[in-house]
Amino acid sequence: VQLQAFGGGLVLPGGSLRLSCAASGRTFSSSTMGWFRQAPGKEREFVAAISPSGGTTSHSDSVKGRFTISRDNAKNTAYLQMNSLEPEDTAVYYCAADGSGVVITKPTPSRYDYWGQGTLVTVSS
Repeated sequence: VQLQAFGGGLVLPGGSLRLSCAASGRTFSSSTMGWFRQAPGKEREFVAAISPSGGTTSHSDSVKGRFTISRDNAKNTAYLQMNSLEPEDTAVYYCAADGSGVVITKPTPSRYDYWGQGTLVTVSS
């Protein structure tokens, strides 16, 4: 699976962005898709994950209620809708694919097999 994340940019605090992750390859629909982020000087952290069917999702406590992960298997694309953005959300956001098809709480990055190149989200006034 090859992944390409896009949709990042500069947004005011309280604003919204939707990130997209376009995938190529036949295994997208059987893969758990995840979003991670990495702020300067910090480790990469889990943001959200969604099962292959879309029926199960997991969000980190820091984004729960503000961010929503979704997917469209017909378009081989995963999304991260981000609302009520805060300066602390500033980071490079990465999408990733886990071929196991399982959604677990707080997965480590090492669980994911394939990674996109990242898209920068900056929340600032």
